[in-house]
Amino acid sequence: MSVSERWLLPDGVDELLPPEAWAVEHMRRSMLDAYARYGYELVSPPLIEYIESLLTGTGNDLDLQTFKVTDQLTGRMMGVRADITPQVARIDTHLLKSKGISRLCYVDTVLHTRPAHTLTNRSPLQIGCELFGEAGSSADIEIISLMLNTLELAGVQQIHIDLAHVGIYRGLVESIEMTSELESQLFDALSRKSLPDLDALAVAADNDSSKASSKISAVVIRLIRDIANLSGGIGALDQIRSKVEKLDLLLPSVVSAIDELQAITLQIQKRFSNVHIGFDFCELRGYNYHTGILFSAFSTNYGHALAKGGRYNDIGKDFGESRPATGFSADLKSLVRLVEKSKIDSTVKPVGVLAPAGGDELLIAKIAELRKTQRVVQQLSDQDIIETYNCEKRLVLENDEWQLKDI
Repeated sequence: MSVSERWLLPDGVDELLPPEAWAVEHMRRSMLDAYARYGYELVSPPLIEYIESLLTGTGNDLDLQTFKVTDQLTGRMMGVRADITPQVARIDTHLLKSKGISRLCYVDTVLHTRPAHTLTNRSPLQIGCELFGEAGSSADIEIISLMLNTLELAGVQQIHIDLAHVGIYRGLVESIEMTSELESQLFDALSRKSLPDLDALAVAADNDSSKASSKISAVVIRLIRDIANLSGGIGALDQIRSKVEKLDLLLPSVVSAIDELQAITLQIQKRFSNVHIGFDFCELRGYNYHTGILFSAFSTNYGHALAKGGRYNDIGKDFGESRPATGFSADLKSLVRLVEKSKIDSTVKPVGVLAPAGGDELLIAKIAELRKTQRVVQQLSDQDIIETYNCEKRLVLENDEWQLKDI
């Protein structure tokens, strides 16, 4: 290995340099302050845990994203966290053991075996909030509001959110008899938004004369296909309700999911009139993990979700108690890199005062006084390059007093 190669970082691993690092810190502080005003408490889980705890209830996707190592003390398998949400659920259930509502927030680095998409890296700086103990939609509304506040604090413009609900798909699938193979094919086709594949599955069910329920299965699959093809605003929910009501099936869970989506949408519209709301009924992210509403936030100048979350009521079951839970997360690095460089410079490079080198007692006292309210950079020698300090005033000794003068 050459000397130059020793300094190369692994593919997909980056680091923050000035002024981005200061911009991230400034953004982190403002967001945590906002969460605190909502009543959220800050937690900081460990970077590494035993794999059984780290992957509890999260499904195969997170398993594939997790780096695994062997603990030299116990011989047990450990994982470097790829998502902080399961850790916060463990803290709520196993350590805090709250019987009421628990509001927790966090910000820390996670590590992925592969980048989640082309615009990110393998070491995101994850920030988020989790709310435990409230099963009603008011908790989801609060979490979505926090997510949108987070993006506003980051300066994200033209925000669009997509809403979905796993209860719609789950209720339809559970209403008919189907093999695990057919369900897997249906899930795959819907995830890929492949309408031709959904049509083919419906035709195959129609032609299956071995089961009397095949005709019903075909009808439901076609309904799933129609729902996947719907787009638009809140009116799309009325279309789904109409299609469901035309079926000769009792689907209370589907109707309940539609009602919940409508209620949440109306409340978000009241709170954020400038945010565009749409629906993505093919969104089955974390289907085995989420139990209710799903939401993702986008901006026109970024090709992937900037923040996402949803309801996941069953994650605490393996920790001893299944508690209602909902939350969201975002990557601070991605948010900072959306901000214009000029705004970053003005935020994290405030103008200041340049003080000369030296240990004069009056000079030291003057610097200490000024630093209580503003930025003061003292030169270490006469060779310091003052242009790099972004100072607009300097300390000058006149009449035995240190005074501020324009540079």
